[in-house]
Amino acid sequence: MKKFIFLAALMVFGMVFFSGCATMTGETAGEKVDDATINTQANAIIVKDADARYWKIDVDVRQGTVVLSGFVDSQAAHDRITKKIGEIKGVKSVDHSRLKIEAKK
Repeated sequence: MKKFIFLAALMVFGMVFFSGCATMTGETAGEKVDDATINTQANAIIVKDADARYWKIDVDVRQGTVVLSGFVDSQAAHDRITKKIGEIKGVKSVDHSRLKIEAKK
């Protein structure tokens, strides 16, 4: 009987200890958004954009910073894509210095 009480107390202590470690960052496992998820969502925004889907735009994500490189055909498309990608959960900043505007010929 004492073994059972000891094991039960040990389990409760272990659950409290490990659940406390998980919340020290302020994020739960479901709230943590990784770079691959951000990359997928950013590419989906580009594909869905009528002005950008035919242009070559590369997306690179590192620790929540999105780097866009390539070409779009107008300043409006540039601004719209940059704004939408900046609104993705987990994005800290968007570097669009390599996203150039090139008019269609």
